[in-house]
Amino acid sequence: MRHAFGFVLGVLLTPALVYGAAWGYVQAGRSFDGTGQEITDRTRIYGAFALLAAVGLVMGVIIVARWASPLVSLVPALALLGLSAWFLVDPGRVLDLPGKVPPAGDMDFGLRMLLGSGLYGMMGLALLMPSWAPRRWSGHRDEDAADMDFYAAMDRDDRPADRRMR
Repeated sequence: MRHAFGFVLGVLLTPALVYGAAWGYVQAGRSFDGTGQEITDRTRIYGAFALLAAVGLVMGVIIVARWASPLVSLVPALALLGLSAWFLVDPGRVLDLPGKVPPAGDMDFGLRMLLGSGLYGMMGLALLMPSWAPRRWSGHRDEDAADMDFYAAMDRDDRPADRRMR
């Protein structure tokens, strides 16, 4: 059941990560002037950076969460890596794809730029890493208890020698 929920969550997170990164990229690009080296719209750039930080935070939680099924990160990873590989094989067809998928407009530019820059490939590789850990596939949580026993033993050994003798 944990893996079924992880699969559904991964399917839902994939467009959220893709569109969130693309929209944040577009809004950040529209809010500063690179040639004049100044921010033209502080409200927009703060919102764009907040959204990009949220995408990074969600990716970080997905990557390090021991409770999560590896499918939560594997589904978006395979989608992003597949899209990046498809871009390398047939860039014309892939770059035409954002125009066919809603929403249109500025979002298309962001999707194309992040795909062409390799950022989606980088995100896919980062999300792929947790699926290699065998403990993420098993449902056992005995490692947590073993970790706590280890740290408790370390705490006992850190006491000064004169206090251990008593």
